[in-house]
Amino acid sequence: MTSDLTLNQETAAAPPVRHWPALDLTGVDFDPVLSELMREGPINRIQLPNGEGWAWLVTRYDDVRLVTNDPRFSRAKVLGRQVTRLAPHFIPAPGAMSFVDKPDHARLRRAVNAAFTSRGVERLRANAQQTLDTMVDEMLRDGPPADLIDRVLAPFPMTVICELMGVPADDRQTLHTWTQSILSSSQGAQASERAKRDMEVYFAKLIAERRGATGEDVTSLLGAAVGRGDITEEEAVALAGPIQIGGEAVTNNTGQMLYILLTRPALFDRLRDEPGLRPQALDELLRYIPHRNAVGLSRIATEDVVLHGVRIRKDDPIYVSYLAANRDPDVFPDPDRIDFDRAANPHVAFGHGPHYCVGGMLARLESELMVNTLLDRIPTLRLSVSADEVPWRRGALIRGPEALPVTW
Repeated sequence: MTSDLTLNQETAAAPPVRHWPALDLTGVDFDPVLSELMREGPINRIQLPNGEGWAWLVTRYDDVRLVTNDPRFSRAKVLGRQVTRLAPHFIPAPGAMSFVDKPDHARLRRAVNAAFTSRGVERLRANAQQTLDTMVDEMLRDGPPADLIDRVLAPFPMTVICELMGVPADDRQTLHTWTQSILSSSQGAQASERAKRDMEVYFAKLIAERRGATGEDVTSLLGAAVGRGDITEEEAVALAGPIQIGGEAVTNNTGQMLYILLTRPALFDRLRDEPGLRPQALDELLRYIPHRNAVGLSRIATEDVVLHGVRIRKDDPIYVSYLAANRDPDVFPDPDRIDFDRAANPHVAFGHGPHYCVGGMLARLESELMVNTLLDRIPTLRLSVSADEVPWRRGALIRGPEALPVTW
């Protein structure tokens, strides 16, 4: 399958604008609106609950990879635009790595790359495993029933990302509270913006204290980069916040994975009994889970571009859907089935192109540790309520269970 992304061959009229409401979806069912859009064609126009106007949407795997790697679609141009979006409070921050293009994007990424290399992530493994084992020990000691989110899936990623960031232990709960407010669309724009500002003030102070630092944590790397003049203070702060926030998305992603395993006992039993299958199975779960609601961050066309015969005009906003790309039947046969034997699995759960998730390797490590540890240490783990009684987060940008009541 190839994508038609040219400056000519315009043959089709623009599709109608489809309203995409904010949906509080439960379980791991695929978004019904996104399913309809995928069926209607490879390129759509959407209007989300907040922001202004409409935006293009591409859903096919090859188109998603192409748009995310094509310099004619700019993240930097989003600044100052109220592009239609899901969140009421989303305002792009100048200097944030998610909203710069080449070559600035590479410069900013270099400032923190050392923390996210294989070596940088692996140095966390031993401490992370010890932290996780302690949490599981305490849960087992207290006995069933337990809320897996409260006891493991929320505190563990928070501890790991705070260690990676260099956030002192006494401040971690505060960072967690701010993150939850920023990731929610139900508390209103004012509360989310206040949390965002408070987090920015916090990181500005922490980074300023670490100018000239030699540590391997992210705020030390940022402080050193500011001290060398590689990046500005504003850029350092704009880098720190999204990394901290993204680190807690692991709670929701792994919550969805474990919900799947706990509601499909045959899958749970197979992974428990076949440890060698787990890396491949983890990729399949990452492909399958609807890890967010609606779509993420937009881009702006910097010139007229024709895609599948439809003209995208200069300055038009455009979204890609990684969720849809991961269900493209041309790439993933029988895409709506969880298949742990799926050998070829080039999923885009962590994005694609220059803006591939900087914390993707860390997120994978955390999910791997949590799934392995729970399967190995609590082989009789099961839900203590029926599947339809599991509560799901409402008004969340990142989808996941609010609680996972379990017994063993």
